Amino acid sequence: MNKELLEKVRENFLLKEQNLSIYATKSKEGIRLKKEIRLDEFRPEFYHDIDRIIHSLSYTRYLDKTQVFSFNANDHVSKRIVHVQLVSKIARTIGRALNLNEDLIEAIALGHDIGHTPIGHVGEAILNEISLRETGTMFNHNIQSVRNYLVLEKDGLGNNLTIQTLDGIMCHNGEMVSNIYEPYPKTKEAFLEEYQACYTDKNVLKKIRPMTLEGCVVRISDIIGYLGRDIEDAINIGVLKREEVPTNIKKVLGTTNKEIVNTIILDIVANSLGKPYIKLSDSVFKAIFDLKKFNYEHIYSKANSKEKLDFYKQGMNLLFQKYLDDLHNKNMDSDIYQIFLNQMDISYIENTDFKRIVIDYIAGMTDDYFLQAIHIVNAVNKN
Repeated sequence: MNKELLEKVRENFLLKEQNLSIYATKSKEGIRLKKEIRLDEFRPEFYHDIDRIIHSLSYTRYLDKTQVFSFNANDHVSKRIVHVQLVSKIARTIGRALNLNEDLIEAIALGHDIGHTPIGHVGEAILNEISLRETGTMFNHNIQSVRNYLVLEKDGLGNNLTIQTLDGIMCHNGEMVSNIYEPYPKTKEAFLEEYQACYTDKNVLKKIRPMTLEGCVVRISDIIGYLGRDIEDAINIGVLKREEVPTNIKKVLGTTNKEIVNTIILDIVANSLGKPYIKLSDSVFKAIFDLKKFNYEHIYSKANSKEKLDFYKQGMNLLFQKYLDDLHNKNMDSDIYQIFLNQMDISYIENTDFKRIVIDYIAGMTDDYFLQAIHIVNAVNKN
């Protein structure tokens, strides 16, 4: 493509940014940890992040990772990929209404859960126990998502996403609900300091805030994306009846996922348009808080039986010890070499201790692969 045509295409990609809110993040503000020389490149920074995310190997594994219910025969129950797409759509709807940068929003939303373990939050909790016991560091899926793009992708070289995208992913955690979300400006150095602190400091992990308004949009959209949808999934498999949802919550948010999503989006737009923050009305915030509590008590606590939980815990600990032994014994026939380490750049191998390598490997597993690995190890041990 000749230079004149290339510049014209670049201009076309950036036309919509001329009318963005004064609080939006412009593509020219994108910062990467490593400088890049990209010839014949017309994609803006955050748009390029989207492409790097959806073409990553870890994005493909979303297809077989748990949202809430693992190994369920109902094909209409959400997988992690569905949640991610819902969050992206909800966040882009809010972003367009508020005149924010939809490219940055989409990049954050599509990448936000990439660090989730097999078996969803249950697997995350188990791997956190292992990580604390073995390395003295915490395991949290949002931090692992950042690590995935900083270090693990591209065979251990990382994707070199922008700091704004990585920060939005790190700070997306929808488990912590607030009635107002205000961005907290950061330098590249400040972002990296927060990221490292999140491995050892719970206070930092709980208090981190996105550096962009787009990151704030994804954070609230993460909650919107699962609250109503998890109810629909629970109803579909018979864990919950719609009439069990408290009347005071239904009066404010509605009864179906469609109503809940629409109510919250409209409330955010009404309270946030032209503002440097994302805000919920008091009534909607309280209803979200109450519904989240209800879902924990009536859905998430019933998603797995004690027998399943024990099996997952024993299985993950079994795999951790098996792969750790394989690394110490240089068992080159082990899956951790054949499927993972043999493809990784030497820089990853030389700069990562064995326990962290095993944690990275297990965290990246899909549900089916995790289950298969447990059965294989158990079968070998019996023989």
